[in-house]
Amino acid sequence: MRSEGVELPVAAAVPALHRALAERGVAVLAAPPGTGKTTLVPLALAGLAGGPAGPPRRVLVAEPRRLAVRAAARRMAWLLGSATGETVGFTVRGERRVGPTTLVEVVTTGVLLQRLQRDPELPGVDVVVLDECHERHLDADTALAFLLDVRAALRPELRLVCASATSDTGAWAELLGDEHGPAPVVEAHGVSYPVETRWAPPPRAVRPARGTRVDGALLEHVAATVRRALAEQDGDVLCFLPGVGEIARVAGHLADLPVDLLQLHGQAPQDVQDAALAPGERRRVVLATSVAESSLTVPGVRVVVDAGLAREPRTDHARGLAGLVTVRASLAAGRQRAGRAGREAPGTVYRCWPEAADALAPRYPTPEIALADLASFALQSACWGDPDATTLALPDRPPAGAMAAARTTLAALGAVGADGRATERGRRIARTGLHPRLARALLDGAELVGADRAAELVALLSEEPPKALGDDLAEVWRTVRGAADPYTRRWREEVRRLRRAVDAPRTELPDRAAAGLVVALAYPERIARARSAGERPGERPGDRAGERYLMASGTAAELPAGARLSGAEWLVVAVADRPALAHSARIRRAVALDERTARQAGAALLTERQEVEWSTRDHELTARRVAALGAIELAAEPLRSPDPALVRTALLDGLAREGVATLLGWPPAASGLRERLAFLHRVLGEPWPEVSDQALLAAADHWLEPELSRARRRSDLARIDTAAALQRLLPWASGQAGRLDELAPERITVPTGSRIRVDYSGDRPVLAVKLQELFGWQAAPALAGGRVPLTVHLLSPAGRPAAVTGDLAGFWREGYKAVRADLRGRYPRHPWPEDPATAEPTRRANPRR
Repeated sequence: MRSEGVELPVAAAVPALHRALAERGVAVLAAPPGTGKTTLVPLALAGLAGGPAGPPRRVLVAEPRRLAVRAAARRMAWLLGSATGETVGFTVRGERRVGPTTLVEVVTTGVLLQRLQRDPELPGVDVVVLDECHERHLDADTALAFLLDVRAALRPELRLVCASATSDTGAWAELLGDEHGPAPVVEAHGVSYPVETRWAPPPRAVRPARGTRVDGALLEHVAATVRRALAEQDGDVLCFLPGVGEIARVAGHLADLPVDLLQLHGQAPQDVQDAALAPGERRRVVLATSVAESSLTVPGVRVVVDAGLAREPRTDHARGLAGLVTVRASLAAGRQRAGRAGREAPGTVYRCWPEAADALAPRYPTPEIALADLASFALQSACWGDPDATTLALPDRPPAGAMAAARTTLAALGAVGADGRATERGRRIARTGLHPRLARALLDGAELVGADRAAELVALLSEEPPKALGDDLAEVWRTVRGAADPYTRRWREEVRRLRRAVDAPRTELPDRAAAGLVVALAYPERIARARSAGERPGERPGDRAGERYLMASGTAAELPAGARLSGAEWLVVAVADRPALAHSARIRRAVALDERTARQAGAALLTERQEVEWSTRDHELTARRVAALGAIELAAEPLRSPDPALVRTALLDGLAREGVATLLGWPPAASGLRERLAFLHRVLGEPWPEVSDQALLAAADHWLEPELSRARRRSDLARIDTAAALQRLLPWASGQAGRLDELAPERITVPTGSRIRVDYSGDRPVLAVKLQELFGWQAAPALAGGRVPLTVHLLSPAGRPAAVTGDLAGFWREGYKAVRADLRGRYPRHPWPEDPATAEPTRRANPRR
């Protein structure tokens, strides 16, 4: 073995790791980036390095990324002086390089999951190393849970190491622990060179990232900071950016530099990856995504420029949309990135944000299980025998809502049965290594379009083609068939792998129809139909930036202006996102199809239903028989005899939307009774009912029946005798209903014998009566059992207000004189006695002389 490996800092921790595994069978290894945990530790565990040679062991190393798998395998093979595929090999999806003498095999966590599902005992494997556990990828968390099950039930002798580049190991130690306590933690301390931090915020405000959009002004500033770093520092520059698109844009700003400009990401060609991970002959600038944070070492780097952004998955379960969003990188990620500048010598990190912004940054990355579409995870759990994932030893529990959405998806695909357990079809879907939706498109699509075309199209969906190829996936398909670029080479490898999973002859279906059918099989709820301008209130054709569609899921979607697919009546959307605060999804890539293909692929979404609803535009009930594909209306005709239950629900919706005061008739008798009941409820409470619009709507089952069940249109509602209906709300059961006229009389008899209506519409009940009719009356009655005094509005002989009082006796003593003096001259024919308290009440004027 080369001396470079023996000198790696992690070598000092290898004896302690051996002891921990010999005593407990599990261990947590905490080793900072650059210490050799990814390369030296597996060799040491296999008996190939790091101490006295013991019996050789077969070691399986799981990495979260394909790029890291290949790089780790090549590095270990180089340390041993052998070729990849001999003592050290690797396996990624679609590529396997191992031989009969291989002792250390590096795999992706996805490949490890596939092996555990095929044979949980992992025959021949002595040690499993889960590298980069701190990154909290869902496949790694799942693989760990499965391995703990294997150790507990099948192979207690299987040794397990969780390797992390961070020191927050307590939770991992608890998770791997047993009745003897937490798992041992072995720490390796690297050579720590100081890294100077230089804050380099943009000179002017930049817009925050939305979805995958990053303000171009920030990217220009990052490029300027790279130029500044090259001028101020020595050594290579490693610049962290959130995604491939941002890397390409910053590379464009730096194209004139006299340096080797490398773009390092998971889709980068192999020669670029090799160049980035090997020393260069001249100064280099490496533009990288988060793949360079911990699992890969980029030699020669003395400077890091950090844009401070990262990408995280987000899933809109209600709309069936999943994708990546740009977020502020965590503080832990910032430390990892900065540490890259101090691997080989003192270095410098330029942080492209103000120092104060760190106060708002998350401490650690959000676990993927909390954010991602869980359909693949749920299927893995179902195939493992734990459909609800309740017994799996996971670092974090899956969100209940996301799991429910995942189980719904799997049931629709036929991957799980009614009990949630995997069906034979589900196991076949899982064996493809694809997302369940894409596996369904491969398996079912092969029967409809042929195995070759199904494999080619699903390969396009499994790794998104470069955006420069356009928005029409059928055109992209034709282009990559004849291309020879790095993406196409990866695409062809995936096609070969997928082709082995299916076998069906080619059909006569044209390529464009085949493309639409396969994509629609994967995403039937994304079948979309163009919307006319009148389908959106207030919208005119000139208002639209791009053509608008309605997807079968009910989600609105929009093509960008000038898209090649503009004008297509039907689409199936392959890639879309929904920016924050946007009213509709943005269609990034789609295929045109016809209605017949849409019906074929979306057969499970075809329905025929009675649609009975309240139209707020027509203010009337409408009833139609509708044929639909999900939310997309295909045909409709008037419905002559709608289901009475649907009619009743629609009428209730109309009452809720437009109000009981608007749609029901309220003659004076009904309005008066409602006001009296409102008064008693306000003053006495129960058992007197609340009669607000909301309360009447909530109690419609009680007080509006049976009239509501017989109603068929708005006019029927207006004809309901609401006065009689309100009687049903009276407290008959308690016997209080009979006291209604006592507690809140409709009319009051005044001294002349007139029965005057009481007005209950205000805060207090009011009796409005001509002043002369109350002569001799000392007090008006109090209502609600004496709790509320009656307010008296004293009217002039002409019926106009003359005075207001709640104390008649006091008014006769103190207020009457002023009213008498004011009105006597205007109404001389009416009596105005000096002592009204003893005068005779009258309705008549004095006779003419």
